Amino acid sequence: MSLAGTIAVCIPVLAIGGGIVGNMFQSWMRLKRRQLELMSETAAEKAAQYAAKTERLEQRVAVLERILTDRSTSLADEIDRLRDSPLN
Repeated sequence: MSLAGTIAVCIPVLAIGGGIVGNMFQSWMRLKRRQLELMSETAAEKAAQYAAKTERLEQRVAVLERILTDRSTSLADEIDRLRDSPLN
C-alpha cells in the first residue's frame, strides 16, 4: 500500500476513533458534573440542618441565661414551665 493509500485509510479511522473518544470524554464530564451537583446538594442540606440545630441551641442558651439573670421569678417555677412546653 502506498503512502497516499495509508493516509486515505488512516484519516477515516482516526476520525471515527476521535469521535468515540470525544463521546467518552463528554460522558465522563457529564458524570463528574452530576457528582458535583449531588455533593453540593448534600452539603447544602447538611448546612441547613446545622443551622437549625444551632438556632435551637441558641434559643435554649437564651432561656438559660434569662433564668439565671431574672431574679423576679422563682427558678423552680420557671424550670417547671419550661419542662412542660415543647422544644420545637
